Parts: sequence; structure tokens; C-alpha cells
Amino acid sequence: MIDTSHDRQALADRLETMGAIRSPAWRKAVEDVPREAFLNPGVFLPVGGGLWQPVTAADAGPTEWARIAYTDDSLVTQLDGHLTADQAPGPVPGIPSSSSTIPWLVLEMIEDLEVEDGQRVLEIGTGTGYSTALLCHRLGEDSVTTIEVDPGVAARADVALEGTGFSTWTVTGDGLLGLPRRAPYDRVIATCGVRRIPYTWVRQTRPGGIVLATIGSLATGTGLAKVMVQGDGTAEGRFVSHTSFMQARSQAVTPISGDLSSRVAYPGSERRASVAPTDLDKPMQAVLAHLAAPSAQVLRAWSSNGAPLFYVFDPDRESFAELVNEGGEWLVRQGGPVSLWDNIERALIGWHRMGRPGIGEVRLQVTERSHAYWIEGSADLHWEHPLC
Repeated sequence: MIDTSHDRQALADRLETMGAIRSPAWRKAVEDVPREAFLNPGVFLPVGGGLWQPVTAADAGPTEWARIAYTDDSLVTQLDGHLTADQAPGPVPGIPSSSSTIPWLVLEMIEDLEVEDGQRVLEIGTGTGYSTALLCHRLGEDSVTTIEVDPGVAARADVALEGTGFSTWTVTGDGLLGLPRRAPYDRVIATCGVRRIPYTWVRQTRPGGIVLATIGSLATGTGLAKVMVQGDGTAEGRFVSHTSFMQARSQAVTPISGDLSSRVAYPGSERRASVAPTDLDKPMQAVLAHLAAPSAQVLRAWSSNGAPLFYVFDPDRESFAELVNEGGEWLVRQGGPVSLWDNIERALIGWHRMGRPGIGEVRLQVTERSHAYWIEGSADLHWEHPLC
């Protein structure tokens, strides 16, 4: 073992300088909790070409392992929902399915949670257990309940927590089934992305409590929402920043695949697009697109003559939009009962007319029946998402 107290001190210094740490209690937690303890059995580092290099603590050696642990990066700990670094013989392809979140985001979110002594916290998405350990350090292990859907991930987190002197209520499962009867909680924090905040989280939070979660579906269109639970069982608040997390597995969408051209073979309309689909590469525009078409997926492709193509599919509503660049102009063809691109354009154009307000101007209300999102002052920037 190597003493990483200097690395933890340096990490705390950097996070404080960045503004991610804003209080002495959380600085003390960062200084005391060893991040490397929550990376076993290893991590995957990107090596290009879509490949990931497995690195274990044993192979790296203490000095290199400490260097990796205290880089200002998210560190992938699992691929494809099952593969860990000790199981991979060498560079492998795969899709990240669990990780240790970049430290500045962990601390920024924890600070935004506004916890106080004596409060109980429910964490959705244990992951490696690092953020759980920080919460336990600040509040005490009896005040923290954490949920992880993946039994293997939960088991490794439990071992890491015990190794650093903490234990907590770790519940393996999807949603809130099987939670110990310790609710209502004062705070709920999700370390995974969701398409919408489940109302069960609101129900588990006392009036005056806070729910903090990353909402969105498009790859670049997610934001951290902070809502306060009201006495009538609703929750209201606003987005506070742009964030990105792996989607909760219960809300992850099944990617559209197969012959995309056959899915758009019979459009009902065609026109020149008023907004370029490349705008959705930008975080704020992608957030607005999610709000305008919450169950849609955006895909890129190329036509037979090399022209770029964008597809917007909404399987829930059996609707689509195809956008193709012809002679420098984007043409949009749409089909199905919902004009997806019309809705997205209306949101983006209304946002431009409002002077391009930031994500902090987007407000939301969560009820048992629907989610509402809006920016004050524009009828085009108001969306109601009924809960089926």
C-alpha cells in the first residue's frame, strides 16, 4: 500500500479552486476518503479505435495506481454490463456501463444537495461507492441508504466501503422496491441519468427535502435538476447545470438499429428545415430537444452520395423525421402522428427569440401524473410530459 494523503490533499486543493468544494466538511471528506480503494479490481482506459485498455491495481503498481486514481477524469470500471478489468486479457471494445465519476462533478452535486447534520440521504446508483463514502464521512453511515441495480457492482462497493471503515444500507434492486422502512428521506441524489424523475423518489422525500438528478435522453442533452418537495406531494425547482451520467438501466432506451432508410420510406411531409440538426450537438439545444421530444432518439448516417443524414425516431409515438443536407440546405421529411422536427424547431426558435437563456432558467414541476418544464415568458417554451 502507498500513502495517498498527499494526492487527496492535492485533489481537495484543485476542487476547492474550481469551486466544486465550498465547505470545510466536504473538503475534509475528500482529504480522508481514498478514491483508489473504490476502483478495484481495476479500470479501463481509452486507447483509441473504440478500444479500452484494462488496468488493475496489481498490474499498475502502487505509484501508477495512485496517479490513475487521482487524475481529474471519470474512470470506467465496467463494460457492457458485466466485464471488469481483471477479466479482460488486453485492449477490448465495449460500452461503458459503470464508472467512478469525475471528482469535480461528484463534489459539485454533493454541495448542491445542501445536506445538514442529522439528515438522511438516499443515493440512487451506488456505482463504485466513492460518493457513498463521502456522504457517510459527512453524515455518518447510519444516515445513508444507497441503491445499485447491478449485484456485482454493489458487492464490490460494499467491500470497498468496509475497507475504508464505513458500512451502509446498500440495497440491490431496481427502483425503490425492498427499501428498508427508513423514509421519508431528507435528500435524494441520483448518480445515474434518467429520462424523468420517478415519482417514487418524490414520495420517498419529506416536504422541504431535495431531489437532485440528471435528466435527459440525448447524448449531449442532459442537465442536473434540483427540485424541492412540497407539502402537497409535488416537487418544484430548476435545472442548475449541464451534467452527463450513464442512463439508469431501468430507463435506458433500446437503440434503433437495422435499415434506417426503410423506417422513413413513407414521409407525410417535406420542407426546408429552419434549424440545422447539427445544433443538437450543443448542450443547451440538445436539452431543449429532449424537452420537446422526450422519447426521441437522434442518429447520424450518410446517404449513398455521401451527404450527411440525421434521423429522429420516436418509437413510442411511431413518428420520425429525416434530415438531409442538399446543396448546403437541410431538408426535413416527417412521418407519423407527431411532427417531431416541428416540435424541436419551435423550441429552438423560441429559445433564440428569448435571447438564448441558460439552463438555469429552465424550471420544472413533478407531480404524480406529469412533468412540466418551462422558461418564463414564452408559450413556445412550455412542455407537459404526461406519465402513462
